[in-house]
Amino acid sequence: MAIDYKLIGSRIHKARKDKNITQEVLAEKLDVSVAFLSRVERGSTEINLKRVAQICEILNVTEGYILNGTSSTSKSYLDNDFSVLLKNCPPEKLKLIYDVAVVIANS
Repeated sequence: MAIDYKLIGSRIHKARKDKNITQEVLAEKLDVSVAFLSRVERGSTEINLKRVAQICEILNVTEGYILNGTSSTSKSYLDNDFSVLLKNCPPEKLKLIYDVAVVIANS
């Protein structure tokens, strides 16, 4: 699986904008140049996991969101995954999956 740095950068950009933080402020908190942060947000440079974790802490987002666009705290977490899974299941298995989900949800 190839790492899509453009997508990661766009998520960082969106999270930064959502928090109303400028590139200058985020770069200062990360102790990096604004030029470096700009390249990260454009996806034209690679970013390591340590730096991703720092960004996530500052922006108060999960690493999962930045790296793959999902967050376990999101209401739509795994919606697409479940949809694909259920579309490919035979009817008899759908009932079993439903019954198990009800038990788990009610416990």
